[in-house]
Amino acid sequence: MRGDNRQIQTAVLGGAASEDPLTLPLEAIELDAFRKRHERDTFWCGLFLGGCGFQLTTKLYTDRVCHFAHHPGADALSHRCGRRARGVASADHLYVKAAAAAWLRTAGHPGDLVHFDFARPDGAEIGSVLDIRFKERGLRVHLDQAVAPVWDVDGREPVLGVSVPVDRDTLIDRWYVHRIRLDSVGTSRQVRIGTEAFMRPTEWFALEECEMTGRGLTTPAVERLVRSRSTRPVSRRTAGQARKGPAPQARAEVLLRKLAEAQRLGSVLVVTQICGEIAAVPGLEEQGQAQARGAVAGARAWLKEQAAVREQLFVSLHDAVEARDVEVVRTLSVTANATASHARTGGETATAAAADALLAADAHERREEIMAAERDAERARRAADRVRALLSALRRPPVGLRSQQRRVWIRSSVQKLLLVAEQADSALSAREREHVESWRARTGSGGLPVQPGQPAADGRQVHDVACPACGAGPGVRCETPCGYHPSRTARLRRSR
Repeated sequence: MRGDNRQIQTAVLGGAASEDPLTLPLEAIELDAFRKRHERDTFWCGLFLGGCGFQLTTKLYTDRVCHFAHHPGADALSHRCGRRARGVASADHLYVKAAAAAWLRTAGHPGDLVHFDFARPDGAEIGSVLDIRFKERGLRVHLDQAVAPVWDVDGREPVLGVSVPVDRDTLIDRWYVHRIRLDSVGTSRQVRIGTEAFMRPTEWFALEECEMTGRGLTTPAVERLVRSRSTRPVSRRTAGQARKGPAPQARAEVLLRKLAEAQRLGSVLVVTQICGEIAAVPGLEEQGQAQARGAVAGARAWLKEQAAVREQLFVSLHDAVEARDVEVVRTLSVTANATASHARTGGETATAAAADALLAADAHERREEIMAAERDAERARRAADRVRALLSALRRPPVGLRSQQRRVWIRSSVQKLLLVAEQADSALSAREREHVESWRARTGSGGLPVQPGQPAADGRQVHDVACPACGAGPGVRCETPCGYHPSRTARLRRSR
């Protein structure tokens, strides 16, 4: 199949501000069924796809891939859409959002406590990054390489697309990283989560097999990896040997490893719990007791530091809410929800609620702006269609009008044309705007058309019958400035 540098494979349903994506089948035989299934739907070059917000239609081909194209009503020949991502993966961020929202609802996270943001750090294209924020943790999904992942910052755990590189040291230090991929299933895309560990192949799982824990996003592969690193090999016992519980020293070593891991992940709650478990381990030798005391003392010092950080975090969040700095509030809220969601004081709860309200209001305001832009674009499209109808009528005035009647009709039509053209704005092509301005110039300040037979300022003629060369109607300036012209020749002969 030949390539098509204008092809668009994804759209949204229902309107320009919709977040309901779909993918067009590539083959003609599949497109027929697709059209029947969506015969009552409308397709749009969605704003959340980085599109122009214009309506799309389907194009069926047998010699190349089928694709969406801008609706003829939007003047497809002259319309220039600034959308960059047009392939099958260009709506993946919308598919990920929909799948994550359903998954979190199933896991018991209320929808009003989950926030999604198509973040654009450093001016990245929309769709490169998706931030998911909820009470316990936060995730930042990197669908491409436009934004480099940052580890252990702002409480957001990076989830990397298959094209995003990760270095060997990161895999060794973190034990594993999560990846995401989307597979095409009919006209939709299915989310798969992978776990990549050092010297191990990536294991892939359905989203339903994953869960959010105190450790963050967890897959069956993570559980196996954590168990393998936190337990000692089981020795074989002969028949009749009694099963014994773990030795005190072995138990303490497991808890110390868990304590270090919890500190690395910044989990205050888990660190507090493990400190109590270590203190309760009986029968430790003197060396083991000293090691445990040192670890617990260090953990408690770390907890004091975290308490100070937490206090400063909520002070900064409160100041940002008071200043209505939405970007700072969004960043600090992710950190607060991920690292300080438990045992909040009354003041901290009030600050967090005020931050959530501010973010919700900002999201509502942005959605209203998008909807208003969509309404303006729709009005402009309708006005542009009216402009085209008026231009077509002016090229072919009603038959049987007398000279004075025709002049009045043209003057009235041009006045309507100029009024509607202002409403159409950028929905008109450059060629159409040129025609509108031409009519403005022809009628002059008084709104009267140039008399037939009189040359215009640029030397072009105005005919009393339709021009067969350029299609100009009666009373319309000819588009051909010179050369043989049957209507002009006939008029000149009659005048002689």
